[in-house]
Amino acid sequence: MTIGKYEFLNEADALAKIEKLGVIVEDKITYQTHNHTIIHLGHIVIEEGSYDDEGNEIKAPLYSDKYHLDVLWNSLVEHPYGWKSFAIEPTDNKGVHSFYGIDFKDNKAQRNGK
Repeated sequence: MTIGKYEFLNEADALAKIEKLGVIVEDKITYQTHNHTIIHLGHIVIEEGSYDDEGNEIKAPLYSDKYHLDVLWNSLVEHPYGWKSFAIEPTDNKGVHSFYGIDFKDNKAQRNGK
């Protein structure tokens, strides 16, 4: 298994990519037909807000204008076709999300066969 972290312009673009992996719709419910684990992170916090002792907001958090996904790819070493250009790499070893027990840097999807 490998991990990919991705940033899209919006949720619709992310969903279009996921759909190409394989989904079916039955009775208005979408089911995946692929065997990858996709975590929708959405618009992640890029700068924490601040709050007083009573929990009142002093400064609002700053959210990314991009839509984020983390994917645990099953039986893949490289990003699937069309995904590599959306791949990002966090400065730490996990970003805002991690797959429990799986080290990102040791298991990240490869670029250009590296």
